[in-house]
Amino acid sequence: MGKLMNVGYGNVVNTDKIVAVLSPESAPIKRMVQKGKDNGNVVDATQGRKTKSVIVMDSDHIVLSALMPDTIATRYKEE
Repeated sequence: MGKLMNVGYGNVVNTDKIVAVLSPESAPIKRMVQKGKDNGNVVDATQGRKTKSVIVMDSDHIVLSALMPDTIATRYKEE
């Protein structure tokens, strides 16, 4: 198992499984998140806050985070 990275508010993900970290603002990303919600593949790690980044995992799961994509990318590089 790879290293675990904090994606906000005590939630962590396995860094080996991350495919992409995206901004949730574009229409294609919004559609992808909605499709994931319909399929039950979305993990909401925002703790009720605004979604600022979408993390796509290699298992087709989507993790929603309240941290900016730049913050997550910096933490990923530090791991």
